[in-house]
Amino acid sequence: MQYWKPEGAFFVGDCIPFWHDGVYHLFYLLDENHHQGLGGMGGHQWAHATTSDLVHWQHHPLALAIDDDFERSICTGTPFFHDGRYYAFYATRLPDWRQVLGRAVSDDGVHFTKLQPNPIAVPPDRYNPLHFRDPVVFADAEGDGYHMLVTSVRDDWPLAGRGGCLAHLHSPDLQEWQMREPFLVPGFDDAPECPDYFAWNGWYYLLFSNHLTTRYRISRTPLGPWLRPPVDVLDSTLARVMKTAAFGTDRRIGAAWLGTRAGDCDDGKLQWGGNLVLREIVQNADGTLGTKFVAEAAPAGGEPLVLQAQPVTPGAACQDRRIHLQGTSGLEGVVVDDIPLDVRIGLEVQPQPGAATFGLRLRGDTFAGGYELAFHLPERMVKLHDTTIYGVEGLDRPFCLEIVAYADILDVCIDARRCIINRCPQQRGDKLFLFAHNAEVTLHNLQVEPLLR
Repeated sequence: MQYWKPEGAFFVGDCIPFWHDGVYHLFYLLDENHHQGLGGMGGHQWAHATTSDLVHWQHHPLALAIDDDFERSICTGTPFFHDGRYYAFYATRLPDWRQVLGRAVSDDGVHFTKLQPNPIAVPPDRYNPLHFRDPVVFADAEGDGYHMLVTSVRDDWPLAGRGGCLAHLHSPDLQEWQMREPFLVPGFDDAPECPDYFAWNGWYYLLFSNHLTTRYRISRTPLGPWLRPPVDVLDSTLARVMKTAAFGTDRRIGAAWLGTRAGDCDDGKLQWGGNLVLREIVQNADGTLGTKFVAEAAPAGGEPLVLQAQPVTPGAACQDRRIHLQGTSGLEGVVVDDIPLDVRIGLEVQPQPGAATFGLRLRGDTFAGGYELAFHLPERMVKLHDTTIYGVEGLDRPFCLEIVAYADILDVCIDARRCIINRCPQQRGDKLFLFAHNAEVTLHNLQVEPLLR
């Protein structure tokens, strides 16, 4: 399922993972032609797949379908298991673009029936009626009923244009809901979308997305205060609106989508909806989070290729699978020819003190072509083509690097703790360049495996 999309003009939209009784449920918005369903109103419905091992998946009928004229999109929400039944809390986009909340129920977690009354909640006074969606529900840690957080905007916020918030509703029984003061007003210029809430090893986490970039906050107490970690972006900006669910007793698996590019051009605008991206969530000792590849979901690779790396500058040397780049005074590099389009690349990076920049150029015909993956050590920054992640610790120490090139997707995992992904559709060269710029770097155990598709 890694990088999967439905057939034809359909794509994966917002993901809604859920874990119960040994099964990882992946609900997701089934998108048609990049949010163009029902005249551009979305026309989304909840599609559904399940797995118990992250390898074998079963696809199910639509969990929540559009079956009434007033439903122009079934928006993101949350499943919830209570008293032997599965519930699905969701939002509906109405013909006038207003958004309201609904509820459905299931005995098997597959076949859901929408319940009456519908809606169960509407935007109250002072809340923008065009933003009332993406409910997430969780039980109170002290046993005081249930909480619901909803993507919202307060029109009366004193800082104009910054009233995007997570509205807070409370219920004693999952049926009657009462509005409370906003749970969080993060201060961005849009509504915080697709919230996610979970507890993990003594920490509480609150996720939300602004401009489709997933951010998170941490707390030692169930209802906050919510603190921003030093790097608050979970994964990278193009792993859109990630939500998470447990997998077993001490793992969490995140699910997001990578948009396609308009016109299949490298500089094309990223579109709404695309391919599924799965991530394993990494919890650090200080409570901060990272991401890494999901081992079980990795595309299968064949036998490693026999590589012939060739120096292209005087300060580069190659021996077996060891490459040394003495580029402290300039730019040094090597090239490896005959690299297939779809591959998995692994290597160990050993930078020397004072190293500035090193990296790879993928799918190039010449060094000036292809896609650059560059590690900027002083800035603690990693850039892949036209997207960047910041605050990447440990680049000045030895670390492992994994790269997957799959169709037009380039996906990178840094030391099993930070990831960056991009959509790169145009370049198709068969050369791999490795370089160091104002840096001395040794690269060990370079391995390239063609993917089996």
